[in-house]
Amino acid sequence: MFTRKQVEVFVIGKIVMAKQVDLSANLKKHFGFDTFKGNQEEVIQNVLKGNDTFVLMPTGGGKSLCYQLPALISPGTAIIISPLIALMKNQVDAMRNFSEDDSIAHFLNSSLTKAAINLVKEDILAGKTKLLYVAPESLTKEENINFLKQVDISFYAVDEAHCISEWGHDFRPEYRRIRPIINEIGESPVIALTATATPKVQHDIQKNLGMLDAMVFKSSFNRPNLYYEVLPKTNPSKEIIKLLKANIGKSVIIYCLSRKKVEELAETLVVNGLKALPYHAGMDATTRAGNQDKFLMEEADIIVATIAFGMGIDKPDVRIVIHYDIPKSLEGYYQETGRAGRDGGEGRCIAFYSYKDIQKLEKFMQGKPLAEQEIGKQLLLETVSYAESSVCRRKTLLHYFGEKYSEENCETCDNCVNPKEQFEAKDSVVKLLKAVVELKERFKSDHIINILTGNNTSAIKAYKHNEIALFESGNDHDDKYWNAVVRQSLVNGFIIKDIETYGLLRVSKKGHEFISQPESILMTKDHDFDTIEEETTTGGTAALDNQLFSMLKDMRKTISKKLNLPPFVIFQDPSLEAMSTYYPINLDELQNMPGVGTGKAKRFGKEFLALINRHVEENEIDRPMDMVVKTVANKSKLKISIIQSIDRKMSLNDIAASKGIEMVELIKELESIVYSGTRVNIDYYIDEVMDEDLKEDIFYYFKEEAETDDIKAALEELGEDVYSEEDIRMVRIKFISEVGN
Repeated sequence: MFTRKQVEVFVIGKIVMAKQVDLSANLKKHFGFDTFKGNQEEVIQNVLKGNDTFVLMPTGGGKSLCYQLPALISPGTAIIISPLIALMKNQVDAMRNFSEDDSIAHFLNSSLTKAAINLVKEDILAGKTKLLYVAPESLTKEENINFLKQVDISFYAVDEAHCISEWGHDFRPEYRRIRPIINEIGESPVIALTATATPKVQHDIQKNLGMLDAMVFKSSFNRPNLYYEVLPKTNPSKEIIKLLKANIGKSVIIYCLSRKKVEELAETLVVNGLKALPYHAGMDATTRAGNQDKFLMEEADIIVATIAFGMGIDKPDVRIVIHYDIPKSLEGYYQETGRAGRDGGEGRCIAFYSYKDIQKLEKFMQGKPLAEQEIGKQLLLETVSYAESSVCRRKTLLHYFGEKYSEENCETCDNCVNPKEQFEAKDSVVKLLKAVVELKERFKSDHIINILTGNNTSAIKAYKHNEIALFESGNDHDDKYWNAVVRQSLVNGFIIKDIETYGLLRVSKKGHEFISQPESILMTKDHDFDTIEEETTTGGTAALDNQLFSMLKDMRKTISKKLNLPPFVIFQDPSLEAMSTYYPINLDELQNMPGVGTGKAKRFGKEFLALINRHVEENEIDRPMDMVVKTVANKSKLKISIIQSIDRKMSLNDIAASKGIEMVELIKELESIVYSGTRVNIDYYIDEVMDEDLKEDIFYYFKEEAETDDIKAALEELGEDVYSEEDIRMVRIKFISEVGN
C-alpha cells in the first residue's frame, strides 16, 4: 500500500508529465493518426493526471486508445483487465503491430505455458512491457498478486466494465472482486471502459470499483450510420440466405442464442454456396481461433456465432449484423449491433423476433435465484418493448441509455422508413398517469394495464383494485394498445420505470404537468407479432401452381403404372406441392423438397425435373430462387445413428431407449428415413414381434390394394380388431423401403 506522501509524489509527477507531453505528436508517433476521435484527448489527459476515469463510449468510438496511449507514454506497466482470452490476444497482436518490440504488450492467462509465463514476467520486471492484459481470474491468483506487488503499475484499466454489474448484459461475478485485489496489489488510478451501460449499470460499476468520484466521459450512443430493423421470425433461414446472396462479399455476423443453432445455420449457409463459419465456446480453442482469424482475414464472409464472438474484435467493415434470435437484453443487442459499420460506412442491423423466443428465455431463467430472475425478466421486457414498438428504434435505444433523441424521424430504421398508423392518445395518457398516481407508484405496468382494461386478476382482487373508479375505464382498448401507451409515455418522459424496484412506474414532473394541462399527443400502434409462426420444413401451398401440380400427379400415376407401384411410393403429395411452388430444375434443388432424399431424387427425379423445366420455359415463369434454399442432408446425426443401430440388428425398443425417445418417435424417424429414399431392413424386428400371415396381409394391402398410404384407411380396410397401428406402420416402412427405394 502506498503512503500518502508516495501518492502525492505520484500524482504530482503525473501532472508534470501531462503538461510536458504533446499528445498529438505521440498519437502520430505510436498509432499514425493525426487527430483524436470524440473526447479521447480529454480522457487521456485525465488518466495522465492520475485521476480515476469512467469512459462510456459506443463500439467503434475508440475506447482502447484511451488506455493504450497513456500506457505507452507513462512510466511503468498498465494492467488491463479483460474478460476473454481471444480478446486479449487480439489486443496484444494489435499493439505489437504498432511497435518494433513484441515485449511492448503481453497477456497473462491460463493459455500460457510455465516457460511463456516466466518470459512475460522477465519482460515486465525489465521495464520492457507497457501493457499487461490479464483476466480477472488470473488477477486473483496468489502467485500473480505477489508478482504484481513488485511491478511499477502506471494505472489499472478495466475493459468491458459492464461485466461488473448484475444489471448488465454480460455479468461476470469475478469482476466484482477487482477492487479488493487492486487494494491488495497496490493502489493506482483506475480507468473503467464500456460501450454499453444504462445509468443504473454505470452507477453500479463506479460503486463496485470504488470510483464514485471519477471523472465521467460519456459519448453519445447514437450511431447515425446504422440502420435498425426488426422482422417477424417466419422462415428466418430463407430470409437470411436471400439477404446474404444479395450482399455477396460483405462481412456479416449472425448471432444465435444456442450452439446447436450456430452449427445448423452455418452448415445451411455453406450448403447454399455462402462462405460461412461457426463460432461458439463449445468448439475446441484451435478451431474457434482459426475461424475467427479466417473471418478477420476475409477468407470467410460470414461468421455465425453465439455472443462469445465479437467482444473487442477490431474489424471495421462489418456491414450486416443479424440476430437470428432476439437477445436477452437491449444492452447486449446494442453492443452486438455496434460491431457493424465501425468505419462509419454502411451498417445494417436486423433482428428476427417471435414472442416464442422470449418465452424460451423466460423458461431458461427458472431455477435461478429469485433476484436474478427478476432482473432477467426486466431486461427481457425492455427487449420486447423495443421489438414490438413502432416508435423510432433509435429514439427507443437512446432513451434506454438515458439519452434524448429529438429528431422526429431518424430515416434509418424500419419504423421511420415505414411509419405505422398514429392515434390521438391525450385521454389515454391522462388515464394511465392518474392510475399510477392513485396506486401510489407501487405497481408495474402489467398491473396498471389490468386495472384499465378491467382484467380482474387475483392480484387485482387481493388489493381490491376492482373497486376503484379507474377500474375498466380503458376497456375500450386491449392490452396491446395500453402497452403502446405505456412504452411511448416512457419515451416521452411522462413516466419513469424504476429499475431498482424491478420496474415499478413513477410519474415524472413532466407527467404531473400533463395531468394538469393535457394537450394533443399522437402515438403509433405497436407491431403485431402474435400470429407469427417460426419456419417449418413442409412445402407450403401459398403460391402453389395448380396446373403444374396436376401435371406432376399425372406423371406420377403414369410412372406408378409402368413400375407397378402405388403412386405414394414415388412421391407423396407434400413433395409434389413443394415442387409446384418452388420449381426445382436440378437434382440439388429437388433434394431440398420435403420428403425427397438423394436416393429418391436419383431414382425418380429425372422425368419430373424435365417436366418442371419445360413448364417453366413454356410459361416464362420467374422462379422464386430466393426461396429455393438447400437444407443440410436429411440424414441428421440421430437418423444416421438409427440406421447404424439397425444395421447391427439392435432391437427397436433398445434403439429408442438408447436415444432417449419413445417408440412412436422412433417410428416417425424411420418413416422420414424411408420416405426420403433411404433403405433400412427391419425384417429381423418385424419377424420377432409379428405373425407371418399378418405381415404378408399388410404388405399385400399396400402393394396391390391401397390408393393412399394413409394409416386410418389401412386400419378400416384391414380391421382394427386384428391389426394395430404400430404393426401397419412397421410394415409400411418395410414396404416403402423395399419397393420404393
